[in-house]
Amino acid sequence: MPVTERVPSARRGELLDAAYRYALAHGLADLSLRPLAAAIGSSPRVLLFLFGSKDGLVRELLAKARGDELALLETVRADGSPAIEAVDRFESAVRVTWRWLADAAHRPLLTLWCEAYARSLVEPGGAWADFAQQTVDDWLAVLADAQAPARRHTRAGLAERTLALAVLRGALLDLLATGDVDRTTAAVERHLAMTRQAD
Repeated sequence: MPVTERVPSARRGELLDAAYRYALAHGLADLSLRPLAAAIGSSPRVLLFLFGSKDGLVRELLAKARGDELALLETVRADGSPAIEAVDRFESAVRVTWRWLADAAHRPLLTLWCEAYARSLVEPGGAWADFAQQTVDDWLAVLADAQAPARRHTRAGLAERTLALAVLRGALLDLLATGDVDRTTAAVERHLAMTRQAD
């Protein structure tokens, strides 16, 4: 049985939350247990006992980041009213997602997300395994929910949500690099306008 299952405790939860805040501020690329432990009021030995290994802790931190991402996606799902016309519902889902991504309060989480996404591509084993694939699947699923059922299960529907995700991800990377909210938001809106004209 994994160590993380043997020792659930309030202290473990507190340390995980503190480590997550540390990761949001400092990233995961050069995470070292000694400075992390000192920053969160623990010790490397305690962290290893509670999480099994450094990779075990990283996996837990990535799970928390994915949990925050899934909470965003639930917000997008809740925002789409069935009464809205199907095209408008999909457009609304893209727009609500972008509004959340562009919010400056979410920059630390999104920077961590980008780091984990890239690491899972170049280091497909270990703690980072499948993070990028899970992220793509999660986002495509919420965009699929915003499509009309008749379109959702077609090649055109899959292409539509894949393109929307590519635009959102590209605009996000640009925004994180430049901080230019106005330009990247205009690009997302331009994409939506062109999609509307094409329909």
